[in-house]
Amino acid sequence: MSYQVIARTWRPQKFDDVVGQQAVTRTLRNALASGRLAQAFVFAGPRGVGKTTTARILARAFNCVNGLSADPCGFCEPCVEIHEARDMDVLEIDAATHTGIDNVREVIISGLGIMPARDRYKIFIIDEVHQLSNASFNSLLKSLEEPPPHVIFMMATTELHKIPETVLSRSQVYEFRTISTKQIAEKLRHIMDAEGITVGEDSLQLIARDAEGSMRDAESKLDQVIAFTGKTIAADDVATVLGLVGRDLLLDTIEAVTAEDAPAAFALAARAVDMGYDLRAVCRELSRVVRDLLVLSVDPSRIGDPEIAGEGERDRLEALVGCFSREDLLRAFDLLTRAEAEVRVAAQPRYQLEMALLRWIHLRKLVPIEDLIAGAGTGSGSSRTLLEKSGPGSGSSRTPQGAGPGSSRTPPEQPATKPAATTSSVPKPSRVPTPSPVVSDFSRTAAKSPVVSDFSRTAAPTGSFKDAFLARVKAERPPAYGTVLAQAMRIELDNDRLVLTFSASQKMGPAFETYRAFFDQTASQVAGRKVAVVADMSGVEPGKTVNGSEQEIAAKKAALREQALADSGVQTMLEIFPAAEIRDVEEM
Repeated sequence: MSYQVIARTWRPQKFDDVVGQQAVTRTLRNALASGRLAQAFVFAGPRGVGKTTTARILARAFNCVNGLSADPCGFCEPCVEIHEARDMDVLEIDAATHTGIDNVREVIISGLGIMPARDRYKIFIIDEVHQLSNASFNSLLKSLEEPPPHVIFMMATTELHKIPETVLSRSQVYEFRTISTKQIAEKLRHIMDAEGITVGEDSLQLIARDAEGSMRDAESKLDQVIAFTGKTIAADDVATVLGLVGRDLLLDTIEAVTAEDAPAAFALAARAVDMGYDLRAVCRELSRVVRDLLVLSVDPSRIGDPEIAGEGERDRLEALVGCFSREDLLRAFDLLTRAEAEVRVAAQPRYQLEMALLRWIHLRKLVPIEDLIAGAGTGSGSSRTLLEKSGPGSGSSRTPQGAGPGSSRTPPEQPATKPAATTSSVPKPSRVPTPSPVVSDFSRTAAKSPVVSDFSRTAAPTGSFKDAFLARVKAERPPAYGTVLAQAMRIELDNDRLVLTFSASQKMGPAFETYRAFFDQTASQVAGRKVAVVADMSGVEPGKTVNGSEQEIAAKKAALREQALADSGVQTMLEIFPAAEIRDVEEM
């Protein structure tokens, strides 16, 4: 006997076998149990989710020799013949082939008055019914509304909107949904165990994700992978056969962006090209990982969800979550979505991908306009002025122009700008970045955090212990440097402890714990004695007053405000933005 593909071998035989369509199957079972049966059914939904299969199971329930039942026996002649699509009283019609009115009259209408040869009901299963012509639909209307008592119509379609309302109003419509990745993977696991094939969960997850909600697609892809691998399936084999982008490449790329390592990002883009990946798929899969990071930032408990991360990816994803704010991830998702569209029409897709990664790196370098304003007033140097345009469309902004507001990542320190001496030296307003109309409280909070010290950005290989430690980490494990050390507000040596200070909003606990052992080992090697690396999540700077009376705080604010108003840089910015006003003043 010739080989039968998995999709046909494992086609459901009863309602309980249909995956992911409990609402439909439960309704049909109850209708059969109560005898409240329609004369016409429309099964609508995406491809490969069980529409025609459900129609066959329902036909078996109508015609089983054991009587009308929600659980047909599956062994009698009608059950076997209906499953094999050779029952003479159950006609499966391809509407794409029999699309004209003459075909409908000859195949369907002319046979309505003839009683079934053997079965209880004569059943017409019309697949892809939306392809019938308007004249064919009109010829069916009377038959659908008042068919003979021994006739039942079942229609399947992937495009419900193309069926006339007059047909839908005469039928019961059941809408099938795409099947979840988890349910598809569980079904594939059941099939593989029965077939005696060894396969890991990560491999099944890759196939299930690539099926995009279609059980038949997943089974067809599984057949293709088995033909390549034999009795043992590995994740690399699945990626090779189906042309999927490896998750390691995606996570390496995001870690390079986190570390602001442009050469590494370009090298990873070159690797994607060398491996023959579709660069649109690379952008699409990167956006999927960004989406997963955003889900984890909202609900960290989903780290165990196999749809979010496989077992070997969870530590890396947890470390990356702490390096992005939700605003960062939303901007990254928009950037990658646009990049996918640009790659599709680009003459040089590789260039578009490289530029997208570079733009993503620069998105992490956005500086609040408040910092630029504060930099213009270095004459005073002791206060930061927060400006906001008044009136509609006003708000805090980040530069460069067009970037969205509000990132929790602390920006690098900007070089001091020489204050304008006279009005004539003020740049033209047209050259000044326009403030974004959106105000993000998160960005104002981030703006008040101390910036990362220069030594954490460019540590010299020689010099103090701290510089040597940073240089060693950056050289030996760039992801640890980019995801943890580069995010620290302050790094200080306290006897035999190296203290990394983070703000509570950064949520750096998981990322720090991932690399704690490596930090301790490296610090001890550099110092020549045992040095423990610890994390302080309080984010309070030494010398700052945490508590104080409201009167003292108000008096201090008033003094700082007067000092800011007298600053030449602030006066310059107020001249550039006539509608701006001072909202708050904070001591730096």
